[in-house]
Amino acid sequence: MKIASLVARLLLGLLFLVFGLNGFLHFFPDGPPMPGLAGQFAGVLKAAHYMIPISALEVVSALLFLANRFVPLGLVLLGPILVNILLFHALVMPTGFQPGVVATALWFVIFYDKRAAFAGIFQAKA
Repeated sequence: MKIASLVARLLLGLLFLVFGLNGFLHFFPDGPPMPGLAGQFAGVLKAAHYMIPISALEVVSALLFLANRFVPLGLVLLGPILVNILLFHALVMPTGFQPGVVATALWFVIFYDKRAAFAGIFQAKA
């Protein structure tokens, strides 16, 4: 399990480092506009500069994963981002959901390895 967690941590770190930095450096060209609600939603996020702090959180999480320091913190920061990616594809734009599912699976592999760090939050009474 340690090897699977290492591979998942490195892959997830690289994935979110690249896409998080793309939020600042824009080295991937913008594709065609998304149709319907997905395009409107993406337009609002871009106009409100909402993606800047999201990209920053992605980069911070990725660096924590790649440095193997404060990995549980990286999981906590990245968890809500993954939930939003999955919800976007489930509710607004059903196509292109596969990378989000893969990233979430990698997240769960790392979470399973670091589950002792989260033991306290799964207690009914503190």
